[in-house]
Amino acid sequence: MRKKMAFLMVATLMVSVISGCKGVSVDINKGSSEASSSESSSSDSSSSEDSGKASGSEAESGNKDTMFQVSLLQGLTEGDFDGSVSAAEYKTMGDTGIGTFDGLNGELVMLDGKIFRAAGDGSVEEVDDSETIPFGNTSFFEADSTQEISDVGSYEELQDILNDSVHELGANYFYVVRIDGSFSEMHVRSELKQEKPYGTINEALEKDQKEFDYKDIEGTMVGIYCPSFMSQLNNVGWHFHFVSDDRSKGGHVFEIKVKDAEISMDFTDDYKVVLPDSEKFQETDFSVDRSADVKKAETKQKILMESWLRFNIKGTPSYF
Repeated sequence: MRKKMAFLMVATLMVSVISGCKGVSVDINKGSSEASSSESSSSDSSSSEDSGKASGSEAESGNKDTMFQVSLLQGLTEGDFDGSVSAAEYKTMGDTGIGTFDGLNGELVMLDGKIFRAAGDGSVEEVDDSETIPFGNTSFFEADSTQEISDVGSYEELQDILNDSVHELGANYFYVVRIDGSFSEMHVRSELKQEKPYGTINEALEKDQKEFDYKDIEGTMVGIYCPSFMSQLNNVGWHFHFVSDDRSKGGHVFEIKVKDAEISMDFTDDYKVVLPDSEKFQETDFSVDRSADVKKAETKQKILMESWLRFNIKGTPSYF
């Protein structure tokens, strides 16, 4: 098993093997001055299905203000669609989050401890615990602030509201957000399951992305915010998925109009990555800048990056 030690600004990265699994965990802890690594061996009877999983006891006993991430978005961009963490294990890492499924089989929305698939045919279903996840972000949600909003005319306008809050609380930390309310318009996408050999994510989306427009719908947007130093690990800024209250509609959010809603924001200062122990992941060259591919995959228009740039112009520290 591999061990590495590195530092990122004031944060400490600990690369270690989580007890009972083969996956590598990268820990970022605010304000820590020491890095450590540890390794524990699996018993001979351990199943290969344990690869890439965090143990439930660790997630439950650790800091609940932790953003867990499965793999890297840049790996998913290159076609690493094989699930490495089961839905059951994902639930030990958090109760609120987003992601996708094995084979890029729809958009993952995690809410109140339940994991839903917004599928490429427009349907929504709660997935079985055996379903596997190649990429996702989750945390145990505890609202640190709430805000009522109404008559928000666009996704861009919503992000400006959220960015004001992040600017006040600290732009170099992580946030999990849920927005519960009524939406006059909701434009989302999902995608059909891919078959091997996989292409890149943008090749998959070009042929199998499906978009859906909903009017006067009630539901919840679940989103995460990643700071600028995460540009080589995830999507910088905001990333939202949606599921309707009746659990019949959902997807990756492209555009919205809000009637009335409540924003609940969870400040998160701890970050952990569970890396897959796979040949595809090991062979991927992560020195290549994939920011343009990530942006293309995650946005319908230039909404997210333009909002992020306006946010940084206000004076927010930036590390890239």
